[in-house]
Amino acid sequence: MERISYGELPEGMYNVMAQVESYVRNSGLDMRLLKLLKYRISQMNHCAFCLDMHYKEALHYGEEPLRLYSIAAWKECPYYSELERAALEFAEALTDLPNHHVDDALFDKMRQFFNKQEIAVLTLAIAQINSWNRLQQVIRTKPGEYQVGRYKVGEKAGAEN
Repeated sequence: MERISYGELPEGMYNVMAQVESYVRNSGLDMRLLKLLKYRISQMNHCAFCLDMHYKEALHYGEEPLRLYSIAAWKECPYYSELERAALEFAEALTDLPNHHVDDALFDKMRQFFNKQEIAVLTLAIAQINSWNRLQQVIRTKPGEYQVGRYKVGEKAGAEN
């Protein structure tokens, strides 16, 4: 049961969130990687609506179901690239700060695959999906009904959330 609709949010709140989404989407980072990270973070945060959304969107962007349904065990699975492994470790550390932190070794691992600007944008993307997950804990949009492209916010032509 939805507790608060997006239309009931304070004026401008959704637009601010949408602007961050648009910035990340248009940053040049690989959309498939972003969807993979959003799915894993939503899984960690137990966000049912976000899991539904990001599973469907990841498939839309060409992700394989096998990689999505086994992502909780990504460290044991051979089908994630070293770049993806670094990004997943980074995302998990930033999502679960009480139990992890981004030490120099993890930052150095990220630098093997990403430049400083890309790491900054990935950090923003990770913070953003964590914000959406937490907002959904209060809003409780019903999972299972999401359609790819439902939320279009300030994207380039043809891009989706």
